Amino acid sequence: MTQKQTLTVRDNRTGDEYELDITDGAIRASDVGKIGKTEDEAGLAVYDPGFTNTASTRSAVTFIDGDKGILEYRGYPIEQLAESSNFLEVAYLLIYGELPTREQYERWEHEITFHTFVHEDIKTVMRGFRYDAHPMGMLLSSVGALSTFYPEARNITDEQIRHEQIVRLIAKMPTLGAWSFRHAQGKPYVYPDNDLSYAENFLSMLFRMSEPKYEPDPRLTKALEVLFILHADHEQNASANAVRSVGSTQVDPYSAVSAGIAALFGPLHGGANEAVLRMLKRIGSKEKVPAFIEGVKNGDERLMGFGHRVYKNYDPRAKIIKKACDEVFEVTGVNPLLEVAQELEKIALEDDYFVSRKLYPNVDFYSGLIYEALQFPPEMFTVLFAIPRTAGWLAQWIELVDDPEQKIARPKQIYTGGRTLDFVPASERWK
Repeated sequence: MTQKQTLTVRDNRTGDEYELDITDGAIRASDVGKIGKTEDEAGLAVYDPGFTNTASTRSAVTFIDGDKGILEYRGYPIEQLAESSNFLEVAYLLIYGELPTREQYERWEHEITFHTFVHEDIKTVMRGFRYDAHPMGMLLSSVGALSTFYPEARNITDEQIRHEQIVRLIAKMPTLGAWSFRHAQGKPYVYPDNDLSYAENFLSMLFRMSEPKYEPDPRLTKALEVLFILHADHEQNASANAVRSVGSTQVDPYSAVSAGIAALFGPLHGGANEAVLRMLKRIGSKEKVPAFIEGVKNGDERLMGFGHRVYKNYDPRAKIIKKACDEVFEVTGVNPLLEVAQELEKIALEDDYFVSRKLYPNVDFYSGLIYEALQFPPEMFTVLFAIPRTAGWLAQWIELVDDPEQKIARPKQIYTGGRTLDFVPASERWK
């Protein structure tokens, strides 16, 4: 038998000792709350801004080993999925926990394709935005609006109803994303083409003009599939936590996913690749990279796209994206900023200042170059992130709904304000 793992804690205030169970490398916060607890005093709480070392759930969706640079979806290495799978298959894997059979995949693909169209009134909603509305704001609002079109979605315990909403969200996200892109350009919205694959259809709705049939270059389609796979999930990040937190109230999935989109909108989460692009443009040329590196060391410059809160090694997604760059640039021509990026990476990976701090390229370092090569404006970058991440958000949401241990999210706080103040009426305060 495996020996029971425990942690003995001595409260030096009282001399009392407590034995806490260790399970899966963690202790329960509720057990910590028993330390020092009396009829008059609350027990200890854990203070952890940003949840840097607090596990809020048990999850079987995504595994990350940041020190070794490992990323797996449901146990499958991201490298194998990016090389041999496609986004819809990976989405099925994330959500339902296993790779689909042929029959399951064909039914899944058919359902997604059938539901890519949105209600015409959604078009009215989107047309109500200003001409310069940010695409992410439009996406956030339109996804939230979908909850009013499918009121049955509130019945989250019905597996069939849940499945229908999952299909609708994954199917309609490219349509809503593409329409927000066209809106900013003053171009007519393009309806989905059910003869095209998921990625091909998205490209068609983005770029189709007067041609009777849009036929995207297969190299661009493959690159987009790879980008979608790489961004499909990433464990308990800020947006996944937002989806789970809002979802813990048992709200419908459209509202929960809207919370994820809102979190992704923030520059500290989804906007990093845009910041990388601005940095590369500011550097301007390969010759100016050494001076920029010195500026980073002196604290005068900030190196974007390097380092990650989880990865202390080369982000495995960055290696895959770097390869995808070559295929995209075969079609679009080489982005002149690529040379700057490559020189920056080369110097940084050889410099002890960055190596000792474990600052390696992350997924955002090269993705912005691809998006720009595909003619996306920077404000669309986060939309391109949100479309595939919907699969991960939904996988996290389902896991939350089915987890009997989960409760409504309600963190503790450490109160630092005033106490027992006497209220003075305005008639006396304002004399």
